[in-house]
Amino acid sequence: MPRLTPEQKKLNHDKILDAAGRGFRTHGVNGIGIADLMKAAEMTHGGFYNHFESKDDLTREVIRQGFVSSLAALADIRDEHPGSALEHMVDQYLAAPHRDQPELGCASAALVTDAARHGVAAQAEYQRGLDGFFAAITEMVLERADRSGVETSADEAREQAIAVFSQMVGALVISRAVAKSSPELADEILRANSTHLKRATVTDRSLPVNNP
Repeated sequence: MPRLTPEQKKLNHDKILDAAGRGFRTHGVNGIGIADLMKAAEMTHGGFYNHFESKDDLTREVIRQGFVSSLAALADIRDEHPGSALEHMVDQYLAAPHRDQPELGCASAALVTDAARHGVAAQAEYQRGLDGFFAAITEMVLERADRSGVETSADEAREQAIAVFSQMVGALVISRAVAKSSPELADEILRANSTHLKRATVTDRSLPVNNP
């Protein structure tokens, strides 16, 4: 059998990572096995260990890559909406399509319980992702305060950033928890938190807001 080229090996690695990202977000880490993940990646079960030492190793990389992708999307929002990035971030995060397609969504909500249950290494990867979001949103709050002529310290901006992101994640998780039993309530949860974040939390200390 011919040896795989580095390019093909990377392609196979990425296929497994993509299949695992979708599978873990949808079913949870414990809800899908390696055999099913490899089948979804259109590869044989034995090939898994050419790329990952264990399922825990894969879990850590899925969490890491999930946050990398989400932070890249946030960077795009900041580039495209420099004057209203905070509101656009809230709108996109607390949207029904994001809630209803966890396999495509942010790792912050889809993998939050898995990170809590899979040891220190998984939590460390999740923490790195959180640090990235907290830092980015802190910068967004400070930039908005500067444009608005409002004095806000770095500590105050970070506090706002942590509160904003934590509320977004919590709202999305709760909305998903009742999306099938009560779609109306699930939508109401998203709307209520989106409205509150854009009117109050994001605009704490009199930062102005562009209401929808």
